[in-house]
Amino acid sequence: QVQLVESGGGLVQAGGSLRLSCGASGRTFSNYNLGWFRQAPGKEREFVAGISRGGGSTEYADSVKGRFTISRDNAKNTVYLQMNTLKPEDTAVYYCAADRGFRVALIARNIDYWGQGTQVTVSS
Repeated sequence: QVQLVESGGGLVQAGGSLRLSCGASGRTFSNYNLGWFRQAPGKEREFVAGISRGGGSTEYADSVKGRFTISRDNAKNTVYLQMNTLKPEDTAVYYCAADRGFRVALIARNIDYWGQGTQVTVSS
């Protein structure tokens, strides 16, 4: 079992920044590709960003490329999502995810473990 706990969400004005963190406990953190998904009201959960086990490979959704950066610190069992130049359309619940497969562009149906989610609200 892997337990994932997100933090860092909140309310921010458009153009602002937030940094999400996701701490993990349980089985070996570095055995998993990690990522972030988000889900806005009335919409399906969508992939935002993914990072490989060693951190050398990353993938992003087109909607966040150039604005968001995913990183991980395996010594601290933590994955981060730095979000800059936030837009109102980034408003959603953001979920941390762990996948024992080999895709870095994660797919929701393949995720092995989910966090509980953290709300990000961007005001215009």
